[in-house]
Amino acid sequence: MKELLKWTLETIRKDGSIMSWMEEKRFEWVPLVSSMLQNLLSGQTIVIITDFEQEWFGDYALAKLNEGGTNRPMLPFVSIKTFFPNINQLKTKEDIELLEDMLAQSFSNGYTFFYIGKSTDIKMQLAKRHNDSFMWVLDEHLQDSFFLSSRDDLLDIKLIQLFRLLNKSIDVVLFAEISLEDE
Repeated sequence: MKELLKWTLETIRKDGSIMSWMEEKRFEWVPLVSSMLQNLLSGQTIVIITDFEQEWFGDYALAKLNEGGTNRPMLPFVSIKTFFPNINQLKTKEDIELLEDMLAQSFSNGYTFFYIGKSTDIKMQLAKRHNDSFMWVLDEHLQDSFFLSSRDDLLDIKLIQLFRLLNKSIDVVLFAEISLEDE
C-alpha cells in the first residue's frame, strides 16, 4: 500500500496544472487530512461548520459526500446547522459549551469539526477548542490548519479542488488502497 503523502502527490500531478498550487502545500495538507480520516475510520461523525461566506461550500460538500451512485457506504458527515439552526446566534463561551454538551450526547463515538472559513467568525471558536478539528482557515495562518486566502480570485475553485482531493482520499483509505498507519 502506498503512503498518503506519495499518493497525494501522484493524485495532484494526475490533475495537471489545475492542481499545481497544491504540490508544495501537500506537506501542510497530509497530516491534517490523515488525522481527520483516522477519526472518520474510528467511527466519529464529521460536523461541518462554515462562516457565512462559505456556506455554499458546506452545502456542496454535504451533497457530494453521500451522493448516490458511489461504491462506498454512507459517511457520517453532517452540518452543524442540522443540530443547531441558530448557529449564527452563538455569542458567548457558555453558548459554545452548551452546544458542545449537546454534540457529545448526540455522538457517542465522538465527533470532529470540519471548519471552512475565516478565523474571525465566532463559529471558528468551536473548532479551535478541539485539537483534532480539520480546519481550512481563510486569511490567518493557524497551527494545525490549512491556509487559504479570501482574496484569491480562484478561492472557490480551490475549495472544490481540495474537496475532490479529500473525497478521493476518503475512497482510497476506505478501500484500503493506502494505509494511514505509517503517517
